[in-house]
Amino acid sequence: MVLTNLPGIGERLMKRLDDHFGGRRELLKTLESGDISRIAEVEGISIKRALSLAREYNGAEATFLATPEAEKLHGQLISSMQTFASNAASSSRMQMLMPLHQIDERRERCKQMMSFATEAPEAFAHLRTLFRNLSYTRRPTQRYERVIVSQQEHPEWNQYVRILTPSSQESWKDYTVFKTVTWVGKHGPEDVPPGWLVLPEAGRSDVMVPEYTLDWFTNNRKALKVILDLMQWKNEGKNAIHSTLNIIFDETKGLDQLTTVFAMMSDSGDVETMEEIRDGLWNMAKRLEEDLNQRISSGMETASLDLTGSDMLEALADAATFQRKLTSATEDVITDILEQGRNVLSQYLEPCGLQAPFDLYASNWPVKLNRGVLDKINDELERRINDCRNDHLLRLATKLADLKPLCETAIQRLIEHDMWYSITAWAMHHNAQLPELVHHGIWFEEGRHLFIDGEVQPVNYGLGLAAPKGDRQPIALLTGANSGGKTTLLELVAHVTILAHMGLPVPAQHAFIGRVEALHVLAKSSGTQSAGALETTLVDLAQVVSNTQPKLILADELEAITEPGAGARIIAGMLRAAQQQANSSMVLVTHLAPAILEAYGSDDLRIDGIEAKGLDEHLELIVDRTPKRNCLARSTPELIVRRLVERSSGDAKDVFSDILSLF
Repeated sequence: MVLTNLPGIGERLMKRLDDHFGGRRELLKTLESGDISRIAEVEGISIKRALSLAREYNGAEATFLATPEAEKLHGQLISSMQTFASNAASSSRMQMLMPLHQIDERRERCKQMMSFATEAPEAFAHLRTLFRNLSYTRRPTQRYERVIVSQQEHPEWNQYVRILTPSSQESWKDYTVFKTVTWVGKHGPEDVPPGWLVLPEAGRSDVMVPEYTLDWFTNNRKALKVILDLMQWKNEGKNAIHSTLNIIFDETKGLDQLTTVFAMMSDSGDVETMEEIRDGLWNMAKRLEEDLNQRISSGMETASLDLTGSDMLEALADAATFQRKLTSATEDVITDILEQGRNVLSQYLEPCGLQAPFDLYASNWPVKLNRGVLDKINDELERRINDCRNDHLLRLATKLADLKPLCETAIQRLIEHDMWYSITAWAMHHNAQLPELVHHGIWFEEGRHLFIDGEVQPVNYGLGLAAPKGDRQPIALLTGANSGGKTTLLELVAHVTILAHMGLPVPAQHAFIGRVEALHVLAKSSGTQSAGALETTLVDLAQVVSNTQPKLILADELEAITEPGAGARIIAGMLRAAQQQANSSMVLVTHLAPAILEAYGSDDLRIDGIEAKGLDEHLELIVDRTPKRNCLARSTPELIVRRLVERSSGDAKDVFSDILSLF
C-alpha cells in the first residue's frame, strides 16, 4: 500500500513518520502490528489518528459501521474483549478487529483456539502465565557516544549516533579524539584503538552500533523470555498436546541459539578476567616484592661465607674481590627465589596469554620490580582487553543482529496468537459461539446482551431469510413496554451483527447471520428537531433506505425527530422505500405502530411486541423479553402508575390513584 494514499498523509507527515521509525520498513511493520501507542509517539499524531492509520493500513472496511452509534457499539465490544487480554500489546492489537476484514481467516483462528481451550484446558490455562509477559518490542531511544566514520550515508543510524565523512586529507588518526568509533571502509588503523570497530565498506550495517543491538535485547528481555519459556515447554514434550499448541511452538523456529546468546550477554568471558588481572596488577607487584624480600631474608639466615685471614686481607686491599665472593655465596639463594617470583607473576598473567619478562627486576636486593616493565605489561593488558572487548562486542552484536528480525517476527506473531487466546477466554466467559453465515437476514437463539448487570434473560429473535418460517419478513416494527427491553434487543441485534462480521463468536447459543455491507444504528433522538435539522435527517434517512447496498438498519424511536402524527407518516414512507430493497433488513422500535400501519396503507407489515404481564412482589415489571410475532404490544404507563401508587404516599399517592382510575 502507498501510505500517502491514506487520508491525511501528506509528504511532511510522511517524512516525520519515516524519521521517527528510522525508515519505511520499520514504519510498515509497526502499522501492521497494531502498536498504536508507538505510532502516536510521532509529533502531530493522536491516539485516535494512530488507530485510524493502523486500521486503514490493514484494510479495515470503515464503511460497515455506517453511523456514530454503530461505531460506539463496536467500541464497547472491543473494550469488553480487552478486559480479557493477557497484556497491553494484545489489548492494543484487538483494536484492529474491524468488520468485513479477513473474516474467514478469523473464523478459522477462533475455531482452532476454542478447540484448544476445550480439548486441552490445562495447557490453555498455562499459556496465560507465559503470554502475560508479552509486549511490543521497543527500540532504544538514547543517542550513543559512538561515531560512524564512513564515505557512505547511513540514514538508519542518524537518530542514534553522529555520522561523519572523512575528507581526502584526513586519516583515522584525526578521529582519535572520539572515545568510540566505527570506522567503515579502507585506511583504518591496524592496531585498533580502545573503543573502536573497523568494518569493511561492504560489511553489515546492522552491527555498526553494537551497543544499540545489545540494548534492544536488554530492553525486550521480558518479552524474549516468553520465547525461551515456550522453547523449554516444547522440549519437555508438550508439543503433542494439541495441534494449536504446535502452531504456537512453531513461532520459535530458528531461535535455538537465543538461550546461548542470552548467556553471552551476561558473561563477557575473558574481558572480565583480564580486567580483574589489570586492576590487580600493581597491588600484586607490591605484594610480590614484599614476599620475595622476606623469603630472601629467611633464606640467607642459613647461608655462610668462610673467609681465611689472607681472604680478609685481600678484601681490604680489593673490595671488588670480596663483593664477587659475597655475590657467589648468595647467588644461588637469590636467583632461585627471584625465578620463583617470575613464575608467580607468569601464573598471574597466564589467563591473558602473557609471561613475566626476564627484565622484570630493577634490583635483586633489595628486590624491586621494574616499574617500566610493569607499565608495559599494563599497556599490553589494556590492548588485549580492548581487542577482546571489541571482538566480544562485535561477535555478540553479530549473533544478536542475526536473531533480532526473527525475534521481532516471533513476538509479533505470539501477540497475534495471544489476541485469539484472549478472545477465546472472552467467548468462553460469555458462552459465545461462532455463527453460521447465510445469504440474508439474522436469527439467534438464546441471545444475551453483554452489558446488562445481573442475570440476563435469553432472547430468540430474527428476521429475513435466516429466520425460521413465519419470521422471514425483512422489516419489523418492535413495540411494547417501556423498560421492557426494546432498546436492549436492538443493541443485541447490533452486537451479534458486528461480531459476526468481524469473524468472532456471538453471545448466543446458536445464530445464523446474513452478510451485509453496512450497519446503520439510529439511536433515539434527544428531542424534536428544527426545520433545518429535520430536513437534513430526512435526506440522510432517504438515502439509507433507498440505496441498493446490502445493509441492516436498526432504528430506535425515529418518531422523536418531529411531532407524532408527522413522524408516523414519515416513517411509513421510509418503510415503503426500504421494502423495495431485497438485500436490506430493518428493525424499528416505535410507540406509534397503529399510526404507522394506517399511514403505510397495507397490513403486510410485521409487528413484534414485548409485553409486560404485570408487577412482581418487588413491584418490578414482569416481562417476557422475547418478542411475540404479529403482536401489537401495549406500553406500560398503567403499570408504571400502579407502581407509583404503591410506592408513594400523601397527596402524591392520591394524584397517582386518580390517574390510575382513568385507565
